[in-house]
Amino acid sequence: MSHHRTQISDDWPYSVLTPVSHNWESTAVRWLRELLPARYAGYATLTRHPVLLARHTRLQIEHEIRAVRVAMQTCRAELPPMGVADPTIECAIRMYAAELEQLSRLARGVRLVSEALQASTDGARRRARV
Repeated sequence: MSHHRTQISDDWPYSVLTPVSHNWESTAVRWLRELLPARYAGYATLTRHPVLLARHTRLQIEHEIRAVRVAMQTCRAELPPMGVADPTIECAIRMYAAELEQLSRLARGVRLVSEALQASTDGARRRARV
């Protein structure tokens, strides 16, 4: 199998072949599925329709970003009454900040893959009409 590594963007996921590669969609589907909770593996509709999978993954990442932001913003108010020490709270805030960076990178990658899948689907539809 030919692995084209022409870089589309720094945010393009390394484990996803570029859209000019043969069978790149299967690497996109595999990567997107890995970003979802395991319980979604049983929904064949998601893997049969990569654009739907990309959309759902984008929504999942957006919700995770919101959850991490809330967790980070409420640490100092909610954790002391639970008996969590200040040094642990500061570590948690740093952990959440690192997770936000990671999730933001993933969100950018999901957006790029989603756009490429959509373009691929649109191109296939146009070819089918000819």
